[in-house]
Amino acid sequence: MAMIDSHYIWIEKESPTFDVEITSQPVEKGIDMVDHVQRKARTMPLSGVISGSDAARVLTYLKKASDTGQIVKYVGRTAFTGIISGLATDHDYTIADGYAVSFTITEVLVAQSSYVGKLPLPVKAQAAKIVNSGVKQKKDKKKSGKKDKTKKGKKGKGKGKKEKEKVQKVKFKKGSPWA
Repeated sequence: MAMIDSHYIWIEKESPTFDVEITSQPVEKGIDMVDHVQRKARTMPLSGVISGSDAARVLTYLKKASDTGQIVKYVGRTAFTGIISGLATDHDYTIADGYAVSFTITEVLVAQSSYVGKLPLPVKAQAAKIVNSGVKQKKDKKKSGKKDKTKKGKKGKGKGKKEKEKVQKVKFKKGSPWA
């Protein structure tokens, strides 16, 4: 009997894989030269049976965890933490009160936030987001290059839109390299 997040499942077969990616470069004589090895995410295909009075509830939980990408903890012959992918069920006459299931649990690494909160204040000011970014100018609704034929006699009266607009200047925080 195995458990996935406190839900019991009878697992027939666990097949953990430990793949690595090996890059190689061809050389003139002999075999290719290997220059880099990188570990891939661990995977573990599982196959088994969900049965009993709460089989529908357990299957619903597995579907929800698979659909939402929830990280689950599996404890059986092997302990494994990851995301469920490739969930498949088999409904036949051999299991009266449940389902045969097969799925794969894939290892994931969750990224951590940066250490901006722990930096000293002068360095933190440089790492903080800049709210204002440069000079902003508004675009005219009319396309430049086309003249409006309806306003021929109104030259020189009043100020144009471009003269009325004020240019916004950027303000930087004290201590930043752009201040």
